Amino acid sequence: MNTRTSTNSTSPNPIARDFQNVVDDAHELLKTVQVEGGAKVNEARSKLQESFDVAREKLAEATTAAQDSAKKYASQTDEYVHSHPWQAIGAGAAVGALIGFLLARR
Repeated sequence: MNTRTSTNSTSPNPIARDFQNVVDDAHELLKTVQVEGGAKVNEARSKLQESFDVAREKLAEATTAAQDSAKKYASQTDEYVHSHPWQAIGAGAAVGALIGFLLARR
């Protein structure tokens, strides 16, 4: 489990860290199966299951947070477009012209 502490300090993203922990636990399970059997395998399997559960929870939380943020920003954009329609049209036209210019250069 020493890899877990070193992974925790080098990975700034908690989700990436949790998935790395799952991979580390799976690797440990494979090594344990090769070397020892019985109780060690069951212990490693239960640790792996716990890691999967934690990773699944973190992913669900991240997904929910991303959806909430997207809904919030979509709502704010909708309100802005309704209150400032000409600015929104101008911004859309400018972005469209820029994309057209970039595509024409190819």
